[in-house]
Amino acid sequence: MANTLTDLIPDVYSSLDVVSRELVGFIPAVTRDPTTERAAVNQTVRSFVAPAATATDITPGVTPPDDGDQTIGNVELTITKARRVPFRWNGEQSRGVSNGGPGAAAIRNMQLMQAIRTLTNEMEADLAALHIAASRAYGTAGTTPFASTLDGTAQVRKILSDNGAPLSDLQMVIDTSAGAKLRTLGQLTKANEAGDNSLLRQGVLLDLHNFQLRESGQVKTSTAGTGASATTNTAGYAIGATVITLASAGTGTIVAGDVITFAGDTNQYVVASGDADVSNGGTITLAAPGLRKALAASAIAITVVAAAARNMGFARSALVLATRVPALPDGGDSALDRTLVTDPRSGMTFELAMYAQYRQMQYELSAAWGAKVVKTEHVALLLG
Repeated sequence: MANTLTDLIPDVYSSLDVVSRELVGFIPAVTRDPTTERAAVNQTVRSFVAPAATATDITPGVTPPDDGDQTIGNVELTITKARRVPFRWNGEQSRGVSNGGPGAAAIRNMQLMQAIRTLTNEMEADLAALHIAASRAYGTAGTTPFASTLDGTAQVRKILSDNGAPLSDLQMVIDTSAGAKLRTLGQLTKANEAGDNSLLRQGVLLDLHNFQLRESGQVKTSTAGTGASATTNTAGYAIGATVITLASAGTGTIVAGDVITFAGDTNQYVVASGDADVSNGGTITLAAPGLRKALAASAIAITVVAAAARNMGFARSALVLATRVPALPDGGDSALDRTLVTDPRSGMTFELAMYAQYRQMQYELSAAWGAKVVKTEHVALLLG
């Protein structure tokens, strides 16, 4: 029985073209972190972050200045999920489908691919849900980008550039509606204008404005807060401020992940944490790096942007997906065999195990993972 699962692997991959698969864009675009192998589920692993540096004037003297102390911050990453997809067969079932039917092996292969599809989509959805940790946004809610121009990628790149993000490995993941618009742009489908016929002939999304563009079936459409007629208090806020106090005015809510604007400022800010009731004079916190334009010492109107598709542009290093196989107890468990299976569509590796039961066999595909934005400044949204 030792090689049972290993012998199945070629048949599993032969099923790839038959089982429906949603587009996977986030998983190949983010950083994979293997350093969490030592972490248990819900255990925190910390990655240290150096603070912004401060320059001082040089003043000659007998001794060097007594300064240079810094407070080192950290970003926490947690393996939050250990998930499995089981399916099983008993002897009578195997005999029944093999007697003039498709055969148990053929059906089992399809079940394995459906299991891979399920876990991959869940990982992809967890990454897409990180849109609430972006810094700022560009675009119009309810309007699919790339209808006539490529300004979406250009403006998101500007946001990341202004925030100091590394530009060497930029990624953008869009939904299929934005992808369809992009494929109809004449400057990309006309080979003489695009300089390449891959989009026209193969439907391949090109690199645009230094972004590697990918599509995903899991891009989120936000549910916006209900805040209306909210204003800031009259304290005034400088460029870079993140915590904004509200006046006791307005109705509804401003919640984490909302995109908001301030009167007189065209920037669209993502709210890191909000207020359950804007009428109570509470506070909202903007995602780093905070305000790009100072707010005057007067009541400034706040507008909550409507629900929108949250396409994401980011530096690869800003999003981390930590994955591993689920942990086994000392001495192992009752599995007859286990092996690793890599999904060629997403590049993710899963554990496939086989457990003998009374007159039946259970198969289990499993993985453990956690996802995190480790640098908010290096993530921006393209609304759709």
